[in-house]
Amino acid sequence: MVAVDTLVVTTALPEMQRHLNVGISGLEWIVNSYTLTFAVFLLVGAALGDRFGRRLLLGLGLVIFTGASALAAAAPNLGTLAGSRALQGFGAAIIMPLTMTLLASVVPAEKRGHAFGLWGAMVGLGIALGPVVGGSITEALSWQWIFWINVPIGVLLLLIMPLVRESRGGAGRLDPLGTLLITVGLFGVVYGLIRGAELGWDDPTILTGLIGGGVLVLAFAVWERYAAAPMVLPSLFRSRGFTLTTVIAMIMPFGAFAAVFLGAQYLQTIMGYSPLEAGVRTLPMTAMPLIAAPLSGRLSDKIGGKPLVVLGLALLSSGIGWIGLIATPDLPYGDLVPPFILAGFGLGLFMPAVAALAINFAPANLDGVASGVTNAVRQVGTVLGVAVAGVMFAEYGGFSSPQSFVDGLVAAHKVAAVALAIGLLVAIFIPRSRPQGHGHGHGAGEQSTAPAPELAGVKG
Repeated sequence: MVAVDTLVVTTALPEMQRHLNVGISGLEWIVNSYTLTFAVFLLVGAALGDRFGRRLLLGLGLVIFTGASALAAAAPNLGTLAGSRALQGFGAAIIMPLTMTLLASVVPAEKRGHAFGLWGAMVGLGIALGPVVGGSITEALSWQWIFWINVPIGVLLLLIMPLVRESRGGAGRLDPLGTLLITVGLFGVVYGLIRGAELGWDDPTILTGLIGGGVLVLAFAVWERYAAAPMVLPSLFRSRGFTLTTVIAMIMPFGAFAAVFLGAQYLQTIMGYSPLEAGVRTLPMTAMPLIAAPLSGRLSDKIGGKPLVVLGLALLSSGIGWIGLIATPDLPYGDLVPPFILAGFGLGLFMPAVAALAINFAPANLDGVASGVTNAVRQVGTVLGVAVAGVMFAEYGGFSSPQSFVDGLVAAHKVAAVALAIGLLVAIFIPRSRPQGHGHGHGAGEQSTAPAPELAGVKG
């Protein structure tokens, strides 16, 4: 459900644009208000679950997500919709890392790769269903029903929550100042990126957002070194494997989901498909993780995650770059199918492998923190990717004509492909990790880098 709502709005965006009378920046806020709060509060959700109980917090996250979905469905204007989506993202931030850590708590270490592969397949299913669900519901009913549908599902999940086994983890303290710094900082940067093309890059509010937000993000990084209860233990990043894994966990969605944001609109606005037809035609890309993710999970148990991450990024970069090279106003849909398949298969290989790598490089008692960090940076990457895609689209194209739209889409896809290629180069330098079950907490050739005094103060 959480993964569906990341992309469920993509095929509904043209209808939202007409109904709410908003431009590209308004559409970006509909997407980014969800992913921004999702990204910022993932670490808080993981820490609260470690401290007060993961099942308890998972239930609370479901209540917030379900209620916010109802508010989004009833939203009369852009501001209310964006605010409701932000509250949805807060609930999702509690839910997502706890599903992974609860899963890890009931699965033996030697089978975690396979379990994460199944988890990745469910995320892949959500990604695949998002545009289709959004398109079919928008066409049959209205865009509001893409949010109403969450309400009965959320209620059902709350009813079966007592069947989930409770567990706690090793890092349960909170960092209010760190949360404030990273929240306001990221909001400033994203606001500047989204409104910059519209207001002008020398506008005082844009400069304040970009520069002030960047300063606050740097202040967060410095504060985490000295905070009594940091959101992110600095010792985690003394592991080269964990640090590089975190970097590519941000780069992947920066490239991949920037392309999806504009691609779904391309199918409707330029190719003329209905919301449902557009959603179905994204399946060659979005359904591929259903095949690739379980395969990646099983292989990561045997050969480790690095080869799969490298291959996944190579396929993603090639597929998205291919679309950027061939897109035209009159492109036949069939020409999109091969790059869609290539990119989708790469995404499926990447997701469970990078999750397994992050947890494998982290100390065993910090599984929850490692999961929270990688999920958080992935959502930050999504936010920045959509924002930068919007910037490129506005700078090089627009909605004025089919050719103008394609010009903006091509520019965004080329930037996305280059970013993914850079991620591939970074991934090459990740140490080879042992397959799950052959040691936990560090990759082959790495010693656990968390000093005992820091970890000794972390209580479950």
